[in-house]
Amino acid sequence: MMSTHDTVIVGGGVTGLVAAWRLAEAGQDVVVLEARERVGGRLRSEEHDGSLFEIGGQWVSPDQDALVGLLDELGLETYPRFREGESLYVAGDGAVRRFTGEDLPVGPDTAAAIERLTKTLDDLTAEIDPDRPWDHPEAERLDHMTFQQWLEEECDDVEARDNIALFIGPAMLTKPAWSFSALQALLMAASAGSFLHLVDADFILDRRVEGGLASVAHELTRRLGDRVRLSQDVTAVEYDDEGATVVVKHERLRARRVIVAVPPPLVRRIRFTPELPAEHRHAREHQSFGLVIKVQAEYPTPFWREEGLSGTGFGPYQVVHEVYDNTPAGSTVGHLVGFVSDEAADRLGTLGVEERREQVLASLTAYFGDAARSPTTYVESDWQHQELTGGAYGTSFDVGGLTRYGRVLRQPVGPIEFGTSDVSGLGFQHVDGAVRVGTELAQRVLTPGAAS
Repeated sequence: MMSTHDTVIVGGGVTGLVAAWRLAEAGQDVVVLEARERVGGRLRSEEHDGSLFEIGGQWVSPDQDALVGLLDELGLETYPRFREGESLYVAGDGAVRRFTGEDLPVGPDTAAAIERLTKTLDDLTAEIDPDRPWDHPEAERLDHMTFQQWLEEECDDVEARDNIALFIGPAMLTKPAWSFSALQALLMAASAGSFLHLVDADFILDRRVEGGLASVAHELTRRLGDRVRLSQDVTAVEYDDEGATVVVKHERLRARRVIVAVPPPLVRRIRFTPELPAEHRHAREHQSFGLVIKVQAEYPTPFWREEGLSGTGFGPYQVVHEVYDNTPAGSTVGHLVGFVSDEAADRLGTLGVEERREQVLASLTAYFGDAARSPTTYVESDWQHQELTGGAYGTSFDVGGLTRYGRVLRQPVGPIEFGTSDVSGLGFQHVDGAVRVGTELAQRVLTPGAAS
């Protein structure tokens, strides 16, 4: 069976849905093919024991103009994350220290080293164009050394290095600092406006969407209607000078343009005829997801608030390296959300469900005491075991890959465009980036020959 359309979009995450909506608004005949039985990609909400849990991405920061604008357009309301009270820091010796503000409660020498590293990173970040980091005069040098090597060259205070590494490694790229380059680290900071934005949890984790951030995907799908088709696993794309044919199951869909809106490593699941140029294949082979397990625990009450705590905690040596109050607005129960990342996620990913839960709750107990050990509901998001995600939160290059291949990822091949939040400059690996890239892809389709 053959059908004909203006544009076929592969992937029903926010990037593909935004592109589809903008094309539909322009009067195009567009269809979205999503391999899963749901839309949203790395966004998902689930109900457990009567409570809503956001399994994927969930926060909105004030600088995410593209996402904020889309939320307004879709009529989706937001509310502030709870942050009143003191935060917690768990040191390497297990000591728990309370603090307020952004400055961690570490010794004076370590605090001074953190301040110096933060200023150096912010100064370098200000020089980086997040859309073209490879154009920086020092790009090759910075891309050929790991972030860990850069930190060791800059600072001899181990605790300072470990805390700075946490904000970019485990917390954002979800990879160990020895596995990605200093340039990749600077891109991560530049994509958020500054390194200070990554350090400031009150900024980057500012607000949540009522009903969950996955509501963005659901509302776009509602508006697109039957243009969105689920359980449509695209296996092949055949292209020529006139357009492309997309193959799914026993159907062939012909279109003038095709948008492949899946993360770079997943492009290889599709067989292209003719083959993609070698540099396109190589670029995606050098990008990979980080690993993170998002853990959430519900309690009868937000007991930490009664003790004057915000629910925010950091522990670079803890299994759960960061934790936050995640209680939905208006709820009487209490929710904590934490993250187990990179090498810790490797280790916990090999354990059975009960043993993994026990270690996570032991880590939460290190922050909040025995009351944290016995939640009424416990929920994990272990993305690394999902083939169509493969990890989280986004993909990044191996050492040297950003300068070698970064510029390739947004280049079209004939009638085929590629893009997700993984290739965004501003908003990189966030929903904001997905909105930006989806909008750009639609504009490129509507304006043939537009530069990337």
